[in-house]
Amino acid sequence: MTKKTFGAGPSIPPGHTIDQLDSEHERQISAVSGERELAPIVWLMGKVQSGKSSIIRVMTDSTSAEIGTGFKRCTTTAQVYDFPIELPMLRFLDTQGIGEVSYDPTDDMRFAEQQAHLLLVTMRAMDPRQTDLISAIKTVRGRHPDWPIVVAQTCLHEAYPPGTDHVQPYPFGSDLNAPAIQQDLRRSLAFQRGLFDRMPGRGPIVFVPIDFTTEADGLHPADFGMNALADALVGVAPQALILALSALPAFSHDKFARVADPIVIGHAMAAAGSDLVPVAGAVAVSAVQTQMLRRLGQIYEVTWDRRTIGEFAAALGTGVVARTLTGFGLRQLAKLIPVYGQTAAAAASAAMSFAVTYALGRAAIYFLHRRRKGLVDMSGVAAVYQQSLREAFRLAKERKLQGHATDAPK
Repeated sequence: MTKKTFGAGPSIPPGHTIDQLDSEHERQISAVSGERELAPIVWLMGKVQSGKSSIIRVMTDSTSAEIGTGFKRCTTTAQVYDFPIELPMLRFLDTQGIGEVSYDPTDDMRFAEQQAHLLLVTMRAMDPRQTDLISAIKTVRGRHPDWPIVVAQTCLHEAYPPGTDHVQPYPFGSDLNAPAIQQDLRRSLAFQRGLFDRMPGRGPIVFVPIDFTTEADGLHPADFGMNALADALVGVAPQALILALSALPAFSHDKFARVADPIVIGHAMAAAGSDLVPVAGAVAVSAVQTQMLRRLGQIYEVTWDRRTIGEFAAALGTGVVARTLTGFGLRQLAKLIPVYGQTAAAAASAAMSFAVTYALGRAAIYFLHRRRKGLVDMSGVAAVYQQSLREAFRLAKERKLQGHATDAPK
């Protein structure tokens, strides 16, 4: 693997503008992203019309149309949905509905087992006919006994009496004993859970009743059970998935962070990819970081002028940037951020590239959020950077990214 030095980012050639270079780097970043496939994969398994696409829609805050056109076929009967499409931080693998006529899932299951990191099963809550699905899950667990399984029991409203809305607060727990749960629904949910009593393997199995509808359906909230599903996924996910899952739009209460967090994860993965994949003319990590900062600034409606760059650099805790800024613009910031000067040798590793990019993005979100609100105290920026750096190194180690994953600051 060819090592690169990240101390010197790309200069602006005569006759080119920063925006023109940004477009070029966006294309390079996309090329790296498409080849590396570092994003964790959630395998969706269930019968047809059991709510798989609805889960993707709610978790990613995408429209049905976007999901319909965003799926890409990876076998004749399996497809993958990348989120975000241009720099995926998470991928949803959807195999054809189990139990469909003339469908043999053997090949799809063999393919999916080689790709996935977590199994998310969908069952319509009032559908007791799950023999084929349970058989498929037993086959998978027999070969992967430690895999965690989250079972989403969907379409709860099919058990409601006419004109009835969701019970609030969310009444479903592990024992299903809440009096507010309708009796037929309780029996059906318990029956489905009993199907897993003799499931092979040691990994945890978690059941989450949910009902994801549209506003037109008249049920409120339309994402009933989303928080419970989020907690379940993060609770059982391998460490490699936790950062990606927690950055999904539906997991954040801040409308700006819902957009910004996936951008940070995606660009961090692209930065690692530029070290892992021998792409001709591979994009420099500094260019990936600069593009990330520019996009974050656009989200928070903050312009990265010389003053803003200086304030951010000062908040990160380095005097180097403040002393050496000479009007080169945002693109030069990536050369001068902390850690590069301290760990020049380690910087030429995928783990370091991922960690520094992630930490820089998280620190920038904190900074931009406070700047947008007119707050002047930026003393927490450096702490966010350091904490995020530690988190990212732990994740990089889990993903076994090549490099100095144990060199994180203490």
